[in-house]
Amino acid sequence: MIPVLTIDGPGGSGKGTVSKRLARELGWHLLDSGALYRLVGLAARNRGIDLANDIQLAEVAEGLNARFVVPDTGELVQTWLDGECVDEHLRSETAGADASVVAALPKVRTALLARQRAFARPPGLVADGRDMGTVVFPEATLKVFLHASAEERARRRYKQLMEQGLSANLRALQEEMEVRDRRDSERATAPLKPAADAWILDCTDIGIETVVSMIRERLQQVLRAADMQ
Repeated sequence: MIPVLTIDGPGGSGKGTVSKRLARELGWHLLDSGALYRLVGLAARNRGIDLANDIQLAEVAEGLNARFVVPDTGELVQTWLDGECVDEHLRSETAGADASVVAALPKVRTALLARQRAFARPPGLVADGRDMGTVVFPEATLKVFLHASAEERARRRYKQLMEQGLSANLRALQEEMEVRDRRDSERATAPLKPAADAWILDCTDIGIETVVSMIRERLQQVLRAADMQ
């Protein structure tokens, strides 16, 4: 079986950075499921498709030509759509809001399910998202659910935007995250919640390096235990 590490959690919890570092350190493939939904929203906007049109959005999802490139060094992971690197577009707040809207549509989630599972290839996969451990990879080797307070997540996002030279309002960012949390956790299809067997890790007061180290150690323990069986 191909080992799969799922890392779920709300936006701004650090799961993206943690997933990318672990994928690089382990030499595993990466699935940024949030980026897939951002890509669907971006592709739809590029084609003039209404984000409320679930049928057309599902068609976009089914034909999505996307891939993630994990460099050997550095933090950035390149996201490609239809042969073009679209990282700059995906980092916008509009793309994030669109992704939350698109992800709530059952037809879109169904269309992307098989595509997401196809990312599991040797030697292993780190899957980052909101329903990786509950829906996409229910038999994952290790399931992690990262959590942090909305205040702390907004502060991290604000700092990130400032470093990129972009303007932002801290209070507005926190309110937006709280709205997105409610929408993601209350949606009828694949709501944001920890898997029953997930390791819940509150990283409000824990640095990224420590979180990465803790998860890698836990994963190695699980893999060693599996080899002994």
